[in-house]
Amino acid sequence: MECFAFCTASSYRIKPFFERMRVRYKANLHRDVVHVEFPTGESIIDAFFFSYGATVLWGGSKEISQNLLDEIKGFEEQPRKELEVDEFSYTLNGAAKVHEDEITLPDEAALTKLAVSYAIAQSVKLGTFETSILKTFDNNKHLPEDLAANGKINLSRREIRRKMGKLFIERSSINLHLDVLVPPDFFWEYPELEPLYKMMSIYLDIDSRVDALNQRLDVLHELLEMLGNELNHQHSSQLEWTIILLIVIEVVLTIAKDLLKLI
Repeated sequence: MECFAFCTASSYRIKPFFERMRVRYKANLHRDVVHVEFPTGESIIDAFFFSYGATVLWGGSKEISQNLLDEIKGFEEQPRKELEVDEFSYTLNGAAKVHEDEITLPDEAALTKLAVSYAIAQSVKLGTFETSILKTFDNNKHLPEDLAANGKINLSRREIRRKMGKLFIERSSINLHLDVLVPPDFFWEYPELEPLYKMMSIYLDIDSRVDALNQRLDVLHELLEMLGNELNHQHSSQLEWTIILLIVIEVVLTIAKDLLKLI
């Protein structure tokens, strides 16, 4: 059997989505997660919709899973142009483990799947952050190179301000959502399920990926500071040239005045 994870948006409006689903399907609300059972022929797909824009579906094919994402579209905030996708296979009724993207679950209870889904959803959400920050670095890697080669950044003050604005938005957007990558409060209520979450979290290397993401955010902060310093330098240079020009004008006027007196 297959398990698919998608990150389709910045966030979902969970409560109205739950109200919509509960009248059409068997649905439950677990804190910030909606669990929906979608019947598909002889089987049922367990779908978990997380408030931070991630969906994990257990059962069915990839095509069916992608079709089910239509259910959430009207409740997405800032939909992503490109889906972040992860996929696994899974079996039931064995000792809980995960190896080479194959998950073994001790049972098929919805809460068991939810415990593992928390880690999978965090991983796919983290993937969007990693993709976003990598694109940001690729778009701006020439800036420190220009500074090293030429001693200045070859951008106007307006262009530097625009760069700073985009970098600040990117950094703030990620910082505001980093709290979704910590162990969920769900396990205060179901501590017996936390080992399943930790097993999957370790397999997906979430902690070290979060550390790497924080380091990249620090680099982004340094890049913002560098642009700020360059902007201040350009402003200072402009003031210096303005002062020099005023002095030159004053000298010219003084000379012209003296010449007029001689004439």
